[in-house]
Amino acid sequence: MSLNFRDATLADLPAIIAMLADDVNSAGREDPSLPLDPRYEAAFADIDASADQRLIVAELDGAMIGTMQLTFIPGIAFRGAWRGQIEAVRIASNVRGGGHGTAMIEWAVEQCRARGCRMVQLMSMTSRADAHRFYEKMGWVRSHYGFKLKLED
Repeated sequence: MSLNFRDATLADLPAIIAMLADDVNSAGREDPSLPLDPRYEAAFADIDASADQRLIVAELDGAMIGTMQLTFIPGIAFRGAWRGQIEAVRIASNVRGGGHGTAMIEWAVEQCRARGCRMVQLMSMTSRADAHRFYEKMGWVRSHYGFKLKLED
């Protein structure tokens, strides 16, 4: 079986939104019904146009089994270091536990390293105990508290 990573295309968007919605924490937040909400396509266009954003698809033998977004953030701290941010990580429920998530995160870290990032960061909801164990097993360290302020429903 061959695992491949590539930048998403507009044609991938319905499957990506469906994968995001197939999650207990985002089931009510995302709407995979067709036609897609135009805000999804607008967000995709912004991501696609930015050199510092990548929406990634993971494929196993040609079938989409994962997605994530990579953001490269310039900063003044750490002597002008760049950071990589990994967000919206999902693996299809029917292939979880097969090592694909590990491969996906390792690939993302290498992309950040190739872009000259000094560190890679991600956030995970406090309720995702399994995800936390997964990241810690890979050597990630809980180092900060995250805060969010919701501006719109």
